[in-house]
Amino acid sequence: QVQLVESGGGLVQAGGSLRLSCAASGRTFSSYHMGWFRQAPGKEREFVGAISWRGGSTYYKDSVKGRFTISRDNAKNTVYLQMNSLKPEDTAVYYCAASTRWNIGEKVNEYNSWGQGTQVTVSS
Repeated sequence: QVQLVESGGGLVQAGGSLRLSCAASGRTFSSYHMGWFRQAPGKEREFVGAISWRGGSTYYKDSVKGRFTISRDNAKNTVYLQMNSLKPEDTAVYYCAASTRWNIGEKVNEYNSWGQGTQVTVSS
C-alpha cells in the first residue's frame, strides 16, 4: 500500500484560497486513482473530488465544482487540491486517499489507503 501525508491546511477567511498537497511514498503512485474527501464535525466523511491515475480525468462534488481543482504530479508522487472562493461550509478535515480500483469511485470503501488528514477552517 502507498503511504500518504497531507499538508497545506490552515485558517482562511471566506473567499480565500488554500492549496492542499498529498505526498505519497512508493514507486507505484502513478498506478493509483487519487481522491480527496472531507469530514466536518458530527458528519460522515464525504467525497470532494478525484483524479485518474494519469491525471486525464477529474471528478468533483457538485458544491465544489468551479471552485476546487485537483491535479497531480506523478514525477513528484504528489496530488494537489487547489481550493478557491472558500466558504465556511468547506470547514473540515481533508483527507487524500488512493484507490487501486479500475474505475474511479466516490465512496470511502473504494479507497485502499488514507492519509492522516489536514484541518481546513474557513471563517466568515
